Amino acid sequence: MASLLEKVNILIKANLHYMADQALQANSVAVVNQYIREIENNLEDLNDAVATVGGQVKTIRRKRDEYHSKATTLDHNIDLFLTEGNEALAVAAQAKLNSTQRTVENYDQQLTQLEREYEALRSAKLKLEAKLTTTRQEKDELQALMDLARAKEISNKAMRSLDDLAGAGDADVARVADAVRGRLDKASAESEMLASSLDKQMDDVLERGEIDAALIERKRRLGLAEG
Repeated sequence: MASLLEKVNILIKANLHYMADQALQANSVAVVNQYIREIENNLEDLNDAVATVGGQVKTIRRKRDEYHSKATTLDHNIDLFLTEGNEALAVAAQAKLNSTQRTVENYDQQLTQLEREYEALRSAKLKLEAKLTTTRQEKDELQALMDLARAKEISNKAMRSLDDLAGAGDADVARVADAVRGRLDKASAESEMLASSLDKQMDDVLERGEIDAALIERKRRLGLAEG
């Protein structure tokens, strides 16, 4: 269980900015896809662990409650035996009560530990799910940026071809080249604006977690933290 939480913690703390830089340098989102697969695999393990530990919590709590009920009954019976002057039965019941109470204490300790593990697993699961959502969004935005870059390369090649045509000395060809060049210039400008917008969206997504953390800490200091 501890090793699973350690792996999940590493995934949660992964630097998405660094990963985005790697993807852009390689002109491929393969590194992001690999990270997403690792998150998905660990989420499956987390789901199994949450279900397993959650079931153990219910089992231990049920057994603890059963023995607690037995202890309550024994305690009541001891009073009855003493009232009736049946010392032997009172002694036997007291011995059984002592053993039952120790069992209840053992179950209490197990339950406390299991509940702590259960909450840690649930918390890790929620954080990893949030990381997965953010990473998928970043992957889509990175892919869009790369598509724009490839489109720009194609546009540049077309522009160079038009320059060659325009230099051929044919006035009609030159006019056509100028018209196409104008359309390509417009498309290029639109691509640059879209790329700039996507850059800002990516930064907003990546910095949102830091902003939320800062606001939570500020609310805590002001006594406004949610209960």
